[in-house]
This record gives sequence, structure tokens and C-alpha cells, in this order.
Amino acid sequence: MLYLGIDSSTQGVKGIIIDPAQKKVVAEAAVNFGKDLPQYNAPNGFLEQADPLIKQSDPRMWLDGLELMLKRFQDSGVPLDQVAAISGSGQQHGSVYLNAQAETVLQNLSAEKSLAEQLAPCFSRKLSPIWMDRSTKEECAELSAKFGATLQKITGSPATERFTGPQIRKFYKDQPEDYANTDKIHLVSSFLCSVLIGKHAPIDYGDGAGMNLLDLTVLDYHAEITEFTAPGLIQKLPPAAASGTIAGPLVPYFEKYGMKSGIPVIVWSGDNPNSLIGTGCFEAGIAGISLGTSDTVFATMNEFCTDPDGYGHVMGNPAGGFMSLICFTNGSLARDRVREECKVDWETFDKLSAETENPDLHLILPYFDAESTPLQLIRGPHYNFDCKAEPADKMIRALLESQALSMKLHTSWLKDPVRKIRLTGGASACKGFRQIIADVFQADVETISVSNSAGLGAAFRAANSAGKIPFPVLAECFCGAVETVKPNPAMKDHYQTALEKYKAFEAER
Repeated sequence: MLYLGIDSSTQGVKGIIIDPAQKKVVAEAAVNFGKDLPQYNAPNGFLEQADPLIKQSDPRMWLDGLELMLKRFQDSGVPLDQVAAISGSGQQHGSVYLNAQAETVLQNLSAEKSLAEQLAPCFSRKLSPIWMDRSTKEECAELSAKFGATLQKITGSPATERFTGPQIRKFYKDQPEDYANTDKIHLVSSFLCSVLIGKHAPIDYGDGAGMNLLDLTVLDYHAEITEFTAPGLIQKLPPAAASGTIAGPLVPYFEKYGMKSGIPVIVWSGDNPNSLIGTGCFEAGIAGISLGTSDTVFATMNEFCTDPDGYGHVMGNPAGGFMSLICFTNGSLARDRVREECKVDWETFDKLSAETENPDLHLILPYFDAESTPLQLIRGPHYNFDCKAEPADKMIRALLESQALSMKLHTSWLKDPVRKIRLTGGASACKGFRQIIADVFQADVETISVSNSAGLGAAFRAANSAGKIPFPVLAECFCGAVETVKPNPAMKDHYQTALEKYKAFEAER
């Protein structure tokens, strides 16, 4: 049996089809919003705004991306009729606002028209705020003033600008008539799942935890927080559900792409919970580090706890229980800036990172853009040395060590010690960075050959829920370690000293 995982990310839609019995990926397809759907004027997946804090997308673009991805599968001869179940991943925190027409339209989708064409009249808010939006500072302050530390204890996170609750509150305040005309507010994940099953789909615990609305102690919306966020909001939200829930059967609309209607569609989740599953990090003590535009560190939690500093977030784990998530905005963004300043190519960058030492503990706070962890609205970067006097190799080494030390510092609140790290993302190819991370954490670092971890995690969830295949079996088949880097015990004391120095340097800013 085949299982389809779909990932609707910031910049495009990807699909991956797996055959667990044969232990192979059958096919992959991808759509890039900027390249393939230029009519939406979103080269990076969102519309340019006069206010740089506002980041929004047209939800019709996500629908067109979904259909084009399925069409590419079909055109390449992929046997979509053999797909036994589907699940998906949506960029976390993004929200979609539908009026009362949507329910009828979803129930009566016509194969003669596109999804975007049919659903266009159903949006009570034409543009959707996404995870990059930082325009809700005032609303976060209001939530914090009302609930204080209780908000984090209940929802797993302090009031966070990109989270869905503050976004909804801003919409209610700024556009009260449009809010009143809103019948359902979905996350990107539950919206696209709704399209597949022809009715409003639930929000899973993993993605729902990124809203500042879900009470993680009872796994349901918190009545007081929800009502304060916007009056009557709880009636506008889909129900919360476990990640293994079958949302419904696939509607006949998708037979036009060669799929069988009626196959189970498992409730979608957010990209971070799906990536946890897709990298095989569903066991406590194994952390995943994704080295992308931003760097993220995520790990399974045996016991629910929250970050006292407020930077680490707690989400639902699709494998059960909870997961931690910490986002560092200046990941590859910072690495690329330093590479450009050093006037080297990536091959040289990688070579120098492995060959250079940093005995003087030169450190960089690489805040080229406003940072998430720790929250820095004033950009840097900041150096504890004269950056103009140092050669390129020292700059590169200082940056990578500082990034690894920041990850270590801001994961220290986790109760389960990190004993193994699974590394993914473009910068995981950097040999020097792999060794630095291993030495800083004093943990094995495994490189895995997973490029679309969110889509693969969605496919795993479909196979687990509908096919009853255990997650460890799926992980062994599809995301085994390609290489393992061992920590150097001789570096333990050196990096402990460096960690204390980095902590003090960061506190000064």
C-alpha cells in the first residue's frame, strides 16, 4: 500500500508517496509559489507590504499549489489510485477565515472548476496572516496583561506575535464586521484537510498548540482565554483532535487526478510536529535540529514543562504526549551574511569551519534580522572582538560556535538530557558545523537523508493511523542515519567555559 504526505510550506507545496512494504519512496512532486504561480505576486510565498511586520498570503494560492502538485504526480504516471491514505503538514500558525457559505461549497465541490475558483467567495478575510507576521505586539501585550504567566502554563507558550490567537484578536479589533461574518477560523493545516474531506476538519493538538488558545493540560480550548481573544471565538473554531484521528474520507473531486474517493484522510498537523515524526525524533533524549533559513531545535518530552525564559514552546506530539520547539530566526540567513562578508564560497566556508580553532572564544550574536531566541527587536550583529581585524576563518568559526552555544543554552530547560541529535536542512552538509554541534552538546550527531521531513512525517502519520505501521518501523525504513559524528570528550570543559561566556555576552544585550 502507498501513503501520501503533503507539505504546504511557506514557499510551496510538496508531496511524497511512500511504500513501507518495499521500504522506498515511490515519488515526489513539488510546486514553488513564486516560480509556478506568479499570478499571486508572492515570490517568497507571501505578499510584499508597506509595513515589513505584516506577512500575509492569498489562501487561493495554497489551493492552486495543491492541485498543481497532484497534477504533476498524475502527469508523471504515479499510481495515485494505489494511495491508501493521506495526511498533511501546514505551515504552523497561519490562519484562514471562512464565511457560512464555505460549508455548502465544501460539500458540493465540482470537478469542472478549480478549488480556488469555487472557494473564492467563501473567505471572510481575503488574506491569511502567516508565521512570519509580527504585527500583533499590542495584542500580545493585552493577552500578557490579562493572563500573565498563566498563559504559558496553560498553552505552552507566552503570548507570541506569530501565534494564531493574537492574530485573531487583531482581526477582531481592526475588522469587527468581517470577524462577525466569519463562520470558521482554520489553521492552514485544517483548512487544506477540510478541502480533501469536503467538510470542516478538526485541528490537531500539535498544530493547535501554536495558537495560544489550547489548554494543553486538558487538550481543549481554554474558555476564558478564547473569549478574551475575541468574543464568540470558541464557536468559530473547529474542534481539537488527536493527531491520529481520521478526519474523513477523500471526496470524489480528487478522482480527476486518478485518486480513489473514500480513502481515509488523517487530520493534518503543523510542519514542526510533522518534522519531529519525519526525522525519527519521537523518543525523549533525541533532538532534531533543522538548519534552514531559520534554525529550529525540537524534541519529544516525557513530561510536560515550560521554558521559564519563554523562548521554548510546547506543542502536541503526533506520536503522543508533547514536544518542545525553539526557533532561532538567524540560521542560514546569518551564515550566508557572514559568508558574503568573508568573500568566500560555500565550499571554502565549510572547509574553514572544520580546520579553524577558536581558543580566544570569539563570539557573535548574529542578529542580522530581528531574533526570536532570545527576542531581539533591535538588530545587530554584536561581537566580543574586533571583527574587522580577524580573518575569514576566525569569523566563520566564531559564528558557528556561537550558534551552537545558543542552541545549547536555550535548550537547558528540557528535563530529558539530549543524548543524540538528528541533523537535517541545508547547513547539515557542513562538516565543521556537525562536529561543533556534537562537541558543544557532547552528543552523537546523526546526519539523515531527509529533505522533506514535514511531508515525510505526514506520510508516516497516514501509514501509522490507517495502516497501523509503528513509527519506529517507518523511521528505520526511511530516515536512518547516513553518518554519525561522535563528540570529542576533550572539548567538554572548553565548551562549558564557552557556554558561560556566551550566556553572559547575550545577557549584556
